[in-house]
Amino acid sequence: MLVAGAQSASARPVHDASLRALADRADVRIGTAVDMTALADETDYRRTTASEFNSVTAENVMKWESVEPERGTYDWSKADELVAFARAHGQAVRGHTLLWHNQLPAWLTAGVADGSIDAKELRGILHKHVTAEVSHFKGRIYQWDVVNEVFNDDGSLRDSLWLQKLGPSYIADTFRWAHAADPKAKLFLNDYNVEGVNAKSTAYYELARDLRKQGVPVQGFGIQGHLSIQYGFPGDVSDNVARFAKLGMQTAFTEVDVRMALPVDSEKLAKQATYFRGLLDACLGSRSCKSFTVWGFTDKHSWVPGVFTGEGAATLLDEEYAQKPAYVAVGEGLREGR
Repeated sequence: MLVAGAQSASARPVHDASLRALADRADVRIGTAVDMTALADETDYRRTTASEFNSVTAENVMKWESVEPERGTYDWSKADELVAFARAHGQAVRGHTLLWHNQLPAWLTAGVADGSIDAKELRGILHKHVTAEVSHFKGRIYQWDVVNEVFNDDGSLRDSLWLQKLGPSYIADTFRWAHAADPKAKLFLNDYNVEGVNAKSTAYYELARDLRKQGVPVQGFGIQGHLSIQYGFPGDVSDNVARFAKLGMQTAFTEVDVRMALPVDSEKLAKQATYFRGLLDACLGSRSCKSFTVWGFTDKHSWVPGVFTGEGAATLLDEEYAQKPAYVAVGEGLREGR
């Protein structure tokens, strides 16, 4: 059953070009996170991924627990499948993510917890991981989320195992190692709740400024863009993008979705559309913004309901792949361009 405000999947498109065609004209990449199970099993999912987007991000299969489930044993198969799909369909690939406090392999977290992996060994393990993954995909990834979610909302560094064992120098080290493995890939910081100017985004700004002064190859700032219509649209998004651009950095919206309390109605869908369009306009308003990626494009495969109880409908298409007002808004924004 279609939700109110959605357009039938069989209806004529709201514009005469795909999102990727419109993005090409606007000189920006339009991307999506890709669920590899859905890509393998569902024709509609594969078709839409190929037709609507000129950039793809691995939702999970490039994360550390996936690529090195056992120490020293690498499994690149699913990630390689995505890269091959992208190449076959003329798409670029964003790498996600090299260092995070979540989705780490059990052998690593257990070893740190029981003391069998000390700080010196942990640093060597991190160096090896970053080098191995970036080298494996060298020349095939245009942007890497190198360091992911390292600040708390108040601007303090997250008390992760990386900070506890290695101190803050792990951030610069990870960027240096990634750059050494693939000098042409653009290397990004990435986080949520950093859309506007606030304590968290300011902490990133100051970190990036200081690291770049030291010659550390921090080249991009990734704004995830996980929003909810129950909260106001973040202020000063364009100003936030502009200050990173003034540092000489690229910017990107990397994981955009806009959730709502269920059930869905036309008013909620209309508000959702304005949030998507607001973030897109901030991207298109800056030459520094090179890509705008949604975190999944159909509600059928969204992560939101599994994490936020009673919430969902966070993507551009409903569960039956019908276009929602948000899809229309993104298309219109791309059509208007920079």
